[in-house]
Amino acid sequence: MRRSKNGIQVFRRLLNLIYPRRCPVCDDIVGGGKLICEPCRLRLHPLTEPLCKRCGKPLSAVEAEYCPDCGRKKHLYTRGRAALEYDSVMRESISRFKYKNRREYGDFYVQELLDTCGMAVRSWDVDLLIPIPLHKSRRRKRGFNQAELIARKLGRELGIPVSVKSLLRTKKTSPQKELNDQERRNNLKNAFYAVDYHVKFKKILLIDDIYTTGSTIDAAAAVLLESGAEKVYFLSISIGRGY
Repeated sequence: MRRSKNGIQVFRRLLNLIYPRRCPVCDDIVGGGKLICEPCRLRLHPLTEPLCKRCGKPLSAVEAEYCPDCGRKKHLYTRGRAALEYDSVMRESISRFKYKNRREYGDFYVQELLDTCGMAVRSWDVDLLIPIPLHKSRRRKRGFNQAELIARKLGRELGIPVSVKSLLRTKKTSPQKELNDQERRNNLKNAFYAVDYHVKFKKILLIDDIYTTGSTIDAAAAVLLESGAEKVYFLSISIGRGY
């Protein structure tokens, strides 16, 4: 095992010489094996309490238990968490990650997820990680699924299996950011399909990049619960404020 890890570290150093790692905030080249520029780290907002007890959005009021969204509607997932607040900095970072092929950002995002949410995930005792799938046409255009990349890295770190065949996207949906709540739900109607014989695990953790209203997670959770899952949790790189 030691030899294998050493080999991986040497490979990563060589890869970084050929394809220098870029900072997930400023996009400049980062040296010294670092994942982010130190000044840029100060521009991020890692999530700390108080957080919504259902979705994990940051709250302004210490006495509040749930964000307004979770207070007015029932979600199908059990609980979720995110690592970083979704602000203008993270909006640009995740946009480059997805649309400009900055896959190396994934290492930083995963480290933030482990540092911020690792304890919560371990307490959930999940059996399986499932990335939110892309429609095949969108994946073909983009070249990769950002949620799958994060899920595979997390799975290796946490020792939890990852499945990309248990949940399929059967409908090409419109971008959620352009829609209101009702339009989001209609957009995602019949968007996912769970492969029954793959859903033999009872506690499933969905992985996505951004959580806004929870419509995508709820739609995915619905088909997984119908196919035999007992509980569905989620983890996302970033999430908006709950106020």
